[in-house]
Amino acid sequence: MKKYLITGFSGFVSWHFLQHLEFLEVPVQVFGVDLLGPDFDYTHFKYAGCRFEKIDLLDKNQVDNLLYQFQPDYILHLASYSSVAFSWKDPVTSYRNNTNIFLNLLEQVRNLGMECRVLSVGSSEEYGNVSEADIPLIEERPLDPVSPYGAARVSQEQLSKIYVDGFGLDIVMTRSFNHIGPRQRETFAVASFARQLVAMAKSGMKEGELSAGDVAIVRDFLDVRDVVKAYYLLFERGQKGSVYNVCGGQGVSLSEIIRKLAAIIDIKVNVVKKENLIRPLDNRIIVGSNEKIRRETGWEPQIPLSRSLEDIVSYWQGKL
Repeated sequence: MKKYLITGFSGFVSWHFLQHLEFLEVPVQVFGVDLLGPDFDYTHFKYAGCRFEKIDLLDKNQVDNLLYQFQPDYILHLASYSSVAFSWKDPVTSYRNNTNIFLNLLEQVRNLGMECRVLSVGSSEEYGNVSEADIPLIEERPLDPVSPYGAARVSQEQLSKIYVDGFGLDIVMTRSFNHIGPRQRETFAVASFARQLVAMAKSGMKEGELSAGDVAIVRDFLDVRDVVKAYYLLFERGQKGSVYNVCGGQGVSLSEIIRKLAAIIDIKVNVVKKENLIRPLDNRIIVGSNEKIRRETGWEPQIPLSRSLEDIVSYWQGKL
């Protein structure tokens, strides 16, 4: 029986990954770790037998004990401060945490001589500012991050390559583009927009003001349920030491996302730009090529943006 260690277990990507494991109907063992406890019941799965512990990945002894006792076949490394906005508010904490927890994990895998595959989840933020002529972004594109979060993700990727080439660890890397879906926290743009609009509709409003940052930026949004399928296939078929864009290949502006959400809810919205939501530097356009991951793993994105947005609205309607 295969064993998965999932860091950042309490996040929404982890929940969807567990749902995918359950869908496959293959018995597996899962050990989840996080600083915070999950807000979902991880004991009810039929095929994914889960246990959970609160563990600080900055503590080398805790990491060592965890790995030695569980002996995972796969490590899905989701743990991070994943907000770009937070990295601007507290660059030191964001960078130090995201880099050092990953380094601790790899070092203990190396020290224990473990033969397991690590999926290092990176970000499209690594690419930095590009022009429309550079779109779609391919994996060979030079990296030039413009945020502390992006810089930390580049460091994580470089560490991965060092541990593959220098120590022989089995690591596959992603540059994951913006993923969205039910259960995502409202600190992220699309979830925030949906929550605000649903709250307006529930209060009986037919028109309202929505707080946002720069809604002209263009992003490549991918449903989280397609993301976790990609992660599973990368565990199974990804090439050791390779990096893969996990993206949909289509760009859409935040203003268009807001328009689509408002249409689903049937509410008229006026966008109010909030200076505190504007980042010092931001990527104007991020759209990727998924040709490599499709070619090497057979993965295909299947969920259209329209369904993703409808499901996000449904989630917030139930939540509120």
